[in-house]
Amino acid sequence: METQQSNAMKEDSKTKEEDAAVDAELAKAIMARCFHPSVIGPEAWEGYVFSDLEIRIKESTDLYGAVLWPSAMVLCHFLETHRDKHNLMDKNVIELGAGTGLVSIVSSLLGAKMTSTDLPDVLGNLQYNVVRNTKGRCKYIPLVTELIWGPEVEQRFPRATHSFDYIMAADVVYSHPYLEELMDTFDHLCQENTQILWAMRFRLDRENSFVDRFRQRFDMEEIYNLPSLSIKLYRAWRKDKRTKDQRKAAA
Repeated sequence: METQQSNAMKEDSKTKEEDAAVDAELAKAIMARCFHPSVIGPEAWEGYVFSDLEIRIKESTDLYGAVLWPSAMVLCHFLETHRDKHNLMDKNVIELGAGTGLVSIVSSLLGAKMTSTDLPDVLGNLQYNVVRNTKGRCKYIPLVTELIWGPEVEQRFPRATHSFDYIMAADVVYSHPYLEELMDTFDHLCQENTQILWAMRFRLDRENSFVDRFRQRFDMEEIYNLPSLSIKLYRAWRKDKRTKDQRKAAA
């Protein structure tokens, strides 16, 4: 018995070491996408390389939503390295809380018909970054538009005329008073064939509780778990109501 327990502990320790090594390697590859300008010019920017192209992102330290967080880089890395399973070419894609626009830019470079959304106060910087990095580079001109989560989403994107293949979200869950509105926005935009790709950094217990409530409305799987960055990447889709009804009837 003691030998079996000892072997189990060794296997568990080995698995943890392997997971840590994978985490470190993946995190290193993701963060290597970022570079800094060799010469400081009149405009401050951060550089990123995706789709073999240089992307220059202007941040605004005055606005929380106009700063690029690592979750966006995690999602962009996934999009580029998993084009076989998640090909964005000619797909209708919307990003919630686009911030500085990196995810929207990379999605556009990968061929998506992109709708990039955020609050009015960050829209100017978002528009600047998206236009600067996609003009003449993309099959489709991305749309940058205002979106306030909650009731407005039904007016701006009625289901009868708007259908999205993918919903992108990076670091949209944090300590603010609009998490219920965010949940309702996911719920409205996610139709039968929509996939959600959502990267988030865990900072507070409130984020864990949001994930628990999210699971009640959507089926989801964990794609990346990067403890070194405190970031997880999820794929989610609408629960099949017919299957649920069949299970209830069988019970």
